[in-house]
Amino acid sequence: MAEAALTCEGLSASYGQRIVLTNVTLSVPYGSALALIGPNGAGKSTLIKAVLGLVETGGLMRVLGRDPARARPEVAYVPQADTLDAAFPATAGEVVLMGRYRSIGWLRRPRRHDREIAASALDRVGLATRAKDRFGTLSMGQRQRVLLARAIAAEPRLLLLDESFNGVDSASQETILETLAGLRAISTTIMLATHDLALARRACDLVCLLNGTVRALGTPDQVLQPEHFYQAMTP
Repeated sequence: MAEAALTCEGLSASYGQRIVLTNVTLSVPYGSALALIGPNGAGKSTLIKAVLGLVETGGLMRVLGRDPARARPEVAYVPQADTLDAAFPATAGEVVLMGRYRSIGWLRRPRRHDREIAASALDRVGLATRAKDRFGTLSMGQRQRVLLARAIAAEPRLLLLDESFNGVDSASQETILETLAGLRAISTTIMLATHDLALARRACDLVCLLNGTVRALGTPDQVLQPEHFYQAMTP
């Protein structure tokens, strides 16, 4: 258990009576990057929510060696930018600073140290000069980079991305990929849900083909094979 950032054994996940995942067994080593691939409704987002402790689960799940709820302070989540209200009245810098609130508390003022961490995170995604720009005025790719910076500011050990490359321009995609590589260099573990097979090959050393359960798990070369996709589409 201690050797894996994420361990699932016989995991099930459901929303009330609707079971989405069954018998999910996988292990993600510290410092690795896992791509979750599968059709719509396969349970990719549900598995991410299970890691965050947001859905009902059965079986065993250990996140950073602990129960999901106890590990939550060291886990950061990057949603799709288009799921957020573009009219949200905050600057890019203020959005990134929100990543520090878990450490400082919502009712306390950010310290100089917190502002420096937030500024550094925004610089890492190439948007240091846009800190005072309203979040909603940025392009979709820039907004996605701001959300990644917010997650980086939380200084997580495990980073979760849910289809965070959707609608992102090529320049922003390159910046995000470079940023993720930099995070892995400091042993941050990454799990991302994506439909982009080329991106999975480039960004990740592990791939999990998911459709209600794990259909294949291994390196990109092992998993991204036609026979596995055929099996994954079979009920």
